[in-house]
Amino acid sequence: MSTQDADTQSLTLVQAVRDGLYGEMERNEDVVVMGEDVGKNGGVFRATQGLHEEFGDQRVIDTPLAEAGIVGTAIGMAAYGLRPVPEMQFSGFMYPAFDQIVSHAARLRNRSRGRYNCPLTVRAPYGGGIRAPEHHSESKEAFYVHEAGLKVVVPSTPKETKGLLTAAIRDPDPVIFLEPKLIYRSFREEVPDDPYTVELGTAKTRREGTDVSVFTWGAMAQPTVEAAEELAEEGIDAEVIDLRTLSPMDTDAIVESFKKTGRAAVVHEAPKTGGLAGEIIATIQEEVLLYQEAPVTRVTGFDVPYPLYALEDYYLPEPARIKDGIREAVEF
Repeated sequence: MSTQDADTQSLTLVQAVRDGLYGEMERNEDVVVMGEDVGKNGGVFRATQGLHEEFGDQRVIDTPLAEAGIVGTAIGMAAYGLRPVPEMQFSGFMYPAFDQIVSHAARLRNRSRGRYNCPLTVRAPYGGGIRAPEHHSESKEAFYVHEAGLKVVVPSTPKETKGLLTAAIRDPDPVIFLEPKLIYRSFREEVPDDPYTVELGTAKTRREGTDVSVFTWGAMAQPTVEAAEELAEEGIDAEVIDLRTLSPMDTDAIVESFKKTGRAAVVHEAPKTGGLAGEIIATIQEEVLLYQEAPVTRVTGFDVPYPLYALEDYYLPEPARIKDGIREAVEF
């Protein structure tokens, strides 16, 4: 659906999540929201605020504190025709449900030879930067990208959050929808009132450039664009590609941007080892090696347990470190 000329309202990213849920629950009575404190309390970040009052406790379900049970129940609901949207309070709490996600949700269509599918959207606040305790700030998107049968989405703006979430809920297969909580309330954007979708599996160019391609997603998109704008004053013209969907990844966008620039950097807050930067670099090597002018640089989190409190500022990529990584690729 086109969003042009539609009525809009200024929303934060977390408000856009709520707006997307509301729109799909209103449109389709098979959409069910479930999770710890999502009902009367409206969720730990208030992403489901008001939905219980609007749709009742048969469609906005407060569950026990049992992630495996939440996702396992949701898989059964999805297999029999509902479209459940379970919320994990934090992505670091998803591990008890990991077996349900990878052993059952991701494999149901294949295991049943198409007899069943699993239209399930698992939402989770993810990433660092909010001074949270242990297990609240991890960025382990690579876990889910590695599993065939799962789509993995990480939005970076309010407008696209609503469109991507709507597309995820309507998708016939399971989607892991990771919401970067660092930018839940950091800025607002005009978001159309009516439901609309942003196609899964498509990247977006945040900034056009000719000297170097920078690939990123989620909360890292904003500081990456900021770094690129500052580098423009030094004469470095960086193109910033926001992948948005990590699985399926828009490899065409990666290839076409790299053909234009011949140089690249990847920015993500997950640890370096085993992070998706490696997959992006491998794609470049396989598809456009003969265009390459320099090694691809990685600006990432570190291979350590996620740090507490003030040390987050050293762990997370920020504009100065991102600029250094881009310069390294350009000046090689």
